[in-house]
Amino acid sequence: MKIRKVVCMLTLSTLLVSGCTSYQKSLYLQNEQVLNESLQGQLYDFRIMPKDELTILVSTTDPEASAPFYRKIGQSKESSNNSNSVGMQDAKLLVYLVDNQGYIDFPVLGNLKVMGLTNRECEALIREKLQPYLKEVPNVTVRTSNYKFSVLGEVNAPGTYTTDAEKVTIFEALAQAGDMTLFSVRDDVQLLREDSTGVRRVYHLNLTEADVAQSPYFYLQQNDVVYVKPTKAKVRTNTFNSNSSMWITLLSIVTSITSLVLAISK
Repeated sequence: MKIRKVVCMLTLSTLLVSGCTSYQKSLYLQNEQVLNESLQGQLYDFRIMPKDELTILVSTTDPEASAPFYRKIGQSKESSNNSNSVGMQDAKLLVYLVDNQGYIDFPVLGNLKVMGLTNRECEALIREKLQPYLKEVPNVTVRTSNYKFSVLGEVNAPGTYTTDAEKVTIFEALAQAGDMTLFSVRDDVQLLREDSTGVRRVYHLNLTEADVAQSPYFYLQQNDVVYVKPTKAKVRTNTFNSNSSMWITLLSIVTSITSLVLAISK
C-alpha cells in the first residue's frame, strides 16, 4: 500500500510540474521588468528596399507646373506634360518599382537611388531634385503600396498579408494570422528575412520574454516570413492520427493471434 501511495504521489507531482511548465511556455512577454528598467527607447523607421512599390505624389499651388513630375496608369512619359489628357483625370497614380540596384525611374529627373532611405528621406531627396524646375517648394508624398509579410505554421489563419502601415511588429503580424494555437512553440519563433543584397537568413525570437521588444527583429520588413513551429505533442498526435488505421489493423491481428494461441493451449 505504501508503494502505491508513493507511486501516486510521484505521478501527481510530475503532472503538476509538467502542467506548470506548459503554462509558463504559453505566456507572452514574461519578465516585463526588463522593459520597465530600460532607459533606451527604440523608434523604428521603415526603409525602402529593392522590389518595393512606391506611390509618389508631387503637388504645388499650380497643378500644371507639377504635372510633369508624376504619371498615372496608362499615361506615357510624353503625355505626362499634359495634365488634361483625355480619360486620365480619374486614373490612379503610377507605382514606381525599386529595382535590384535600389533605383526608381522618376519623370524628368531620371534614375534616383532610394534604397535604404525612409519615406521621409525619399520625399526630401525628390523635393531637393525638383527645386531647379519649380518656382516654389513642392509638396512630395511617398508611400509604400505593397508592404507584405507571410505567417506560417501553428497559427489559426496562416497566409500572406498586405498592410498600408509603415511598421508592423511580430505580435501584430501574429494577430493578423489569428494568433498562435495552443500547440505552438512560442519560445523559438523563426523569422526568414532577405536583405538588400539577396542574402537570406533565419532569426529566432523568444516571444515568452518581454525583451523581445528590444530585438532588432521585433519589427518586420518587406517580404518577411514568420514560421511558428508545432510542439512535439502536436506532431505525435498528428502522426498517431495519420497511422490510426494501421495501428487498429495491427491490434486486430495481435488480438486474433492471442485468441488463437489461447484456444490451442486449452
